Amino acid sequence: MADPLTAALEQEDELSNDDFTVLPEENEPLNSTPITGQDEEELLKAVRPESARRLDSKDSNASYNSSLMSTLQLDDDIENDTKDLFVTVDNPEKHVTTMESYITFRVRTKTTRSEFDNHEYSVRRRYNDFLWLRQQLEETWLSHLIPPLPGKHSLRRLDRFSQEFLKIRSKALQKFTYRIADHPVLSFNEHFKIFLTAKQFEFQSHKKRGAGFFSRTADTLRNVSASYMMKNRSPEFTMMHEYIQAFGEKIGAIDRITQRIIKEQTEYLAELNEWGPTFTLWSTSEDKLSQALVAMANSVEKCSSAVHDAITDTEEEFVHPLKEYILYTDAIKSALRRRDATQMEYELAAEELNKKRNEKEATDSLSQLTKQVEHLNDKTVCADCDLKADMDRWNTHKRKDFKHFFIGMANRQIKFYEKCLAAWEDAIPVIQQTDTDGQEPVGAD
Repeated sequence: MADPLTAALEQEDELSNDDFTVLPEENEPLNSTPITGQDEEELLKAVRPESARRLDSKDSNASYNSSLMSTLQLDDDIENDTKDLFVTVDNPEKHVTTMESYITFRVRTKTTRSEFDNHEYSVRRRYNDFLWLRQQLEETWLSHLIPPLPGKHSLRRLDRFSQEFLKIRSKALQKFTYRIADHPVLSFNEHFKIFLTAKQFEFQSHKKRGAGFFSRTADTLRNVSASYMMKNRSPEFTMMHEYIQAFGEKIGAIDRITQRIIKEQTEYLAELNEWGPTFTLWSTSEDKLSQALVAMANSVEKCSSAVHDAITDTEEEFVHPLKEYILYTDAIKSALRRRDATQMEYELAAEELNKKRNEKEATDSLSQLTKQVEHLNDKTVCADCDLKADMDRWNTHKRKDFKHFFIGMANRQIKFYEKCLAAWEDAIPVIQQTDTDGQEPVGAD
């Protein structure tokens, strides 16, 4: 049996076609303007030949990388033309009260949907408000995959009021709201609409109406127990569970290795920061080698800057997006547990019905239980369909995201080594000039 993660990555070649596929009509948001087949053909004619020529020629790294990135972004451009709900999270702001200090984020919404009273909204929300929204979506849509949120204290190495922390947190919240706004079901949720539009006092009043902590805890325990008690889980969902387990393990291993690489690069950067000034200090006592030593110091400094940029870019563009998918594995497992609980409820009701039929109990009781079983069966079928549809969407986004991550990583590595190569190439002529100026070798009598 093929390795699940490897099999998924081997489908990369298929993405070049998927990137230009127009979404089916049933997935198109309301009040949107879909791209027709004729428009798509014209778009492909305009883009594919140029992209293909660039890939075939490979005259330069810049043109090659540009063509790859434009191909990746084309699908996003098509989707943006058909979307009717755009949400942006930005502008973190610190608030200080007598009781606490906290951060709010600006949430701006632009929409053409008829159920909204206005076309634009701007509100401020705390992290706990985003957490509340996710809990409401989980309780309302038990059969759907709810996008994950970063942990409240997931970046302990950073001060939670620092600019670096706020930048990372803002990006994560932006991704969370984008996933919801892009979903054909979750984006129409009433709680999401209130989150986007309600004034602060209205929003706080609405939050108090939700289910309590003990109710949510009971549901969680029920879902966990159902996963262990399942007797007839569909092989399809068993394979889904096995795949996500393997995917989580491998993505976790990649994250750990990446963290070790960053740690080693950080230690290397510290050594470079000591190495460069050593050459500079040495140059003050060696007149005949002064220019060469200064050239060495400048090259080391440029390499140090390149390493620093590489560490920062890897953390922002690879590590943090990777962590979102680590969190996604937990979100998918939670969705599978909720699905198992739904099937378990149906199986228990069906067993009870068979038991009553064998005992030949009253007709009225059997009739009510039969209706309940039918209702639970329909609920289970709908849950299966919803989860499979969400997993298909997730897999599509996952392939596109990881393709973007890997190409970005390759480009950053190329730029890093080009910077280091250029730094040392600049130093060589200066050093060679020192050798051919007729100066006496160091240490000569």
